[in-house]
This record gives sequence, structure tokens and C-alpha cells, in this order.
Amino acid sequence: MKPVLRYTLSALLWGIAGLYVVWSAVATRRDRTAQCVEQLRIEVTDSSAQGYMVTGALVRKWLADNRIETVGVPIDRVDLQGIEELIGRNGFVRNVRAYVTRDRMLHIEIGRRQPLLRLMTDGRNAYVTADGYVFPAPPASSLYVPVVTGSYRPPFPADFTGPAIDYIEQCRAETERRIREIELEKDVFYIQTRAMRDTLDSVRRRTVTRRWWRLESRERFDKRVEARMAEKKRYRRYRAYHTRRIENELARISRRQEDERRRQKNLEKSYEDFMKLLTFVEFVEDDDFWRSEVVQIIARTTVSGALEVELVPRSGRHRILFGRLEDVERKFDKLLCFYRRGLREIGWDEYSTINVKYSDQVVCKK
Repeated sequence: MKPVLRYTLSALLWGIAGLYVVWSAVATRRDRTAQCVEQLRIEVTDSSAQGYMVTGALVRKWLADNRIETVGVPIDRVDLQGIEELIGRNGFVRNVRAYVTRDRMLHIEIGRRQPLLRLMTDGRNAYVTADGYVFPAPPASSLYVPVVTGSYRPPFPADFTGPAIDYIEQCRAETERRIREIELEKDVFYIQTRAMRDTLDSVRRRTVTRRWWRLESRERFDKRVEARMAEKKRYRRYRAYHTRRIENELARISRRQEDERRRQKNLEKSYEDFMKLLTFVEFVEDDDFWRSEVVQIIARTTVSGALEVELVPRSGRHRILFGRLEDVERKFDKLLCFYRRGLREIGWDEYSTINVKYSDQVVCKK
């Protein structure tokens, strides 16, 4: 076959294929325009025995309150992006996908976050996932997760939603910005210091020469020398005074910078304690005995800013003073040993508090 004929046939076939694709797209669009959504199906994944934070009824209410039409609407007019954005605004929703199938059914698939605990401290009411994602507790929500109460102050505001580390990074960037801005305030004092140094050098270079050509007397010359020395002395006093003033101002500015760094360091330490709390709750939840024994976790922030924990057990009438979240496994082993060898013999209601804060000992109080 000649090359010209081969190329012509190839171009013709590609042209026919292109026309078919265009015709198919137009026909499909015309078909979708003529068809309407007949059913709405909402599927919430990752739901477990913990309970539900989002249900089909709740999603339908969101759609109705925001006047987003679904059933009976032409397929090409369904606001799929608006549906996804509306549902995705809720912090407990991990992901959402909305699409329409060929059987004219609108599917909304929602993946929710898996809370590890519920924070009800210092005016907060929020759920937290194992990786530190925080979101407000939905109204009337009740999940079977550990509840942390007390006066504990987490390292983020009460209305914060999102990964806690994002808030820490945001604060760190803001701190660095403020430190740079404060550093610029030092420039005016550096300029003053250089100006005084240059003036002092100029004053030092000034000498008094006897004016022989004017037949200047010795007494006149001595007076001019004394006046110049007095001028230098006055300037040295002036320079010493302003040098102290500048040093004090620079020290004050540096203290402000140190205060910013100290606040950021305290915030980062608070975040470390927050993540230790999550690890602590995970440890309790992973252990069959402690999961059933620990009824309540009470957290508080000490005067020094550290996190300490108390536990309310199911057995007995005592409280467990756990202290800081360090050597967690060792403390639980020590407490379990005391349960088996001590309380089992003398009675579960003998003490009001059991303190495991200290190394290698258990301190009890009646």
C-alpha cells in the first residue's frame, strides 16, 4: 500500500474515533441532563461500637438547612462539590466523596475520625484522635471513649480544630516573627552607639596648638588647653551616661526576646505532655485489665506547668495519684503488684489515696 493511501486511511480512522468520542460525550451529557436523581444513599464508614457522630439523618438535615437539593434534581445540576465542602467542614469528618451512578443514585460516602479520648477540661469539650487531631464534640454525641476531666490546660485554644502540631508550628512561626521585629528595635541604638563612637574619636583627635603667629601668650594657651580638656571630660560623661542608657535599652529588648522564647518553649513542653497523655490513654486502652479498671482520668496542670494525672478505679473507694506521665509501664506494674499483694489482703476500701508517683514505693493514705 502506498504511503499516501496509508496515511489517509489512518487519518480517516482517527477522525471517526474522535467524532465518536465527541458524540458519546454529548449524548451522555444530554442523557444526564434529561435524567434526575432518584435516590440518595449515605454511607458512613469507619463506624464502630464506639458510637456515631454522624448519621444519615444528620447529613440530610445539613443538606436541607443549606438548601442543597438532591432527589429530583437533574444529574448535571447536583452540586457535588458543595456537598463535599459542606460535610467536610465538620472536624470529625476525615473525608467525604459524593458522586452519581448510572442508576441515578446519589452516593455520599463519609469517613469519620476515630477519637481516642474526650477532653472535658478547662471549659473544653472536644474529641482527640491518637495522632493529635482535635475537633469539637458534636451536640448530643456520646462515644464510648475515655473521658479526661480536671483543670488540665491543653496547648491550644478551646475553639481549636485541627492537628495540635499545626497550632504549635503556627505559634512557633509567630514567635520567630515577633523576635525578628523586636530585633529591629535595636538598630536605632546601634546607630546611636556608632555615632557617639565616631564623635568621641573626632574629639580625641582635636589638639590645641600654640598660635605663635598671633604672639599668643602662655597663659592664653593654657586656658585654651584647659577648655579643650574640660570639653573632652564633659563629652566622656555624656557618652558614659548614654552608653549605660543604650545598654539598658538593649538589655530590655533582649529580655523581651527571651520572654518570647520562654513562652514558646513552655508551649512546646505543654505539647509534649499532651502527646504523653494520648500515649497514656492508648496504653490503658490496650490493656484489658486497666481498660476495665480505670473509670475516669483526672488531669491537672501544676503551678510549674507540668501535667499530672489522677485515676478513679472501678474497685474500691480510693483515688490513684499517678503523677507525671513518666515511666508509665513501671508505675502500672507497681500498682498491679500492690493490688494483688496488698489490697487483696487488707481490703479495697482501706485507703482514700494510693500514690505511685515515687520510685520503687507506694504511699497510701487512709
